Amino acid sequence: MAVRSKRKIAVGEWVVHAYLAVVSLLFILPLWAVISISISDEVDITKYGFSLIPRNLDFTSYRYIFESPATILNAYKVTIIVSGAALVLYLLVSSMAAYALSRSNFKYGKAISFYLFFTMLFNGGLVPYYILMNQYLHLRNSYLALILPLIGNVWYIFIMRTNFRQIPDAIVESAKIDGAGELQIYYKIILPLSKPVLATVGLLQLLANWNAWFQAMLFIDKSELYPLQYLLQTILRNAQELSRGFENSMVSFTASQPLPTESMRMAMAVIATGPMLLIFPFFQKYFVKGLTVGSVKG
Repeated sequence: MAVRSKRKIAVGEWVVHAYLAVVSLLFILPLWAVISISISDEVDITKYGFSLIPRNLDFTSYRYIFESPATILNAYKVTIIVSGAALVLYLLVSSMAAYALSRSNFKYGKAISFYLFFTMLFNGGLVPYYILMNQYLHLRNSYLALILPLIGNVWYIFIMRTNFRQIPDAIVESAKIDGAGELQIYYKIILPLSKPVLATVGLLQLLANWNAWFQAMLFIDKSELYPLQYLLQTILRNAQELSRGFENSMVSFTASQPLPTESMRMAMAVIATGPMLLIFPFFQKYFVKGLTVGSVKG
């Protein structure tokens, strides 16, 4: 009987592993398709559609994007600075706010929580936002115009507040008896015990920061301050305009080759996604633990 049970367990493990392998493959296929299309010939894409294996290798999209390498590298620099600075500021501000709201003895906790929640449902609108940033704060064409709007995500404050509430009050009270102040409790007790939620929120916020482009469209005119996402959009928009001009011209398609707009879209996705794929493994250990943050315990 023991041998049979062990065999059943072994068979069950193989079934689970096979299922997870298939699911993992399904997650990998879209990324593989994006890479394949980015190095495919534009004519093949037009004739045969998208495919997982390129019929003819063509790196024209990458050559067009990296025609000016200094511009791309500068956009990477701007994006790294903005994403990193906004992440540090956001984790600092949001974790401190979440810690204050998680304390049961905080007098105005419910009122402030309602105010923060209200801002998730209603906002002042685009025009007041634009006027505030340009005419009152005078942040146009500056790094702060890209950084400050990224530290206003209220949703993760509630997630961290829920996590902080799960820390036993006895730990905080014992620290107070030993003479620790609120900042010491926050820095030496709360933050070390909340690494999973901080890593999870940090990763999700970093992804949002990395993909941000709307602020650049509103407040940035100088090309040297273009973040990566907005620069890639600008390049693609220019390529599409050139392609329309090419199609409307009297030049035949055989005499000249149109710009590879479809493969260029995928090449831009590869360029923008690559750094995040390298960063994710460093967060994975904490990210798995933080997936259940905010869940209700039975």
